[in-house]
Amino acid sequence: MGVLDRAFAAVYDPVLANAERAGLGAKRRELLSPLRGHVVEIGAGTGANLPHLGGGVEHLTLLEPTPEMAERLRVRASRAASNGTRVEVLEAPAEALPVGDGQVDAVVSTLVLCSVDDLAGSLAEIRRVLRPGGRLVLLEHVAARGRAHRVQRLLEPAWRVAARGCHLTRDTGAALVDAGFDTAGIAPWRLPAGGPTGAAIAGSAWLRARSAPG
Repeated sequence: MGVLDRAFAAVYDPVLANAERAGLGAKRRELLSPLRGHVVEIGAGTGANLPHLGGGVEHLTLLEPTPEMAERLRVRASRAASNGTRVEVLEAPAEALPVGDGQVDAVVSTLVLCSVDDLAGSLAEIRRVLRPGGRLVLLEHVAARGRAHRVQRLLEPAWRVAARGCHLTRDTGAALVDAGFDTAGIAPWRLPAGGPTGAAIAGSAWLRARSAPG
């Protein structure tokens, strides 16, 4: 799949350029600029989030499983490191985060959870690495409702091939609740010119305290 992955990496930024100008970039900045401490980004892609992170990030771990994307990511990450932030780029999937338990202040996921192989496993890994009180900051397209959902189901088989594993019909909000996150800080959103990926959610999901064993 190297040819398709390389082509996808090459067109990713141009394809999203209009959406970034129409509000996606502003939403990234709103969500990411307040972050502090050690931040892990899963599926960091080509580094589209890097310009929107604030100066409070001391340690940035960028995870990208696709070598073709990681190649582009390293170029952008080297610029981010020039401001004194500790930045590392690792080729790793969301299902196996190379980070110790409870070491992270925030995990970032933007347009990623739609394409992970194991959504429940990825969310479990995110819970594992977050500190008490840590949060998952996300911006994800999700399953639509009504007629739009029927369109998504029709398009999904071809879409998954073209968009490298992206699922149009994932109910990521429900998966967050099942994984034990408090989703009060997550709200519906709409991706600019999103087409079948227009329905989205954005915000912060916090770790819920686990019940004491009875």
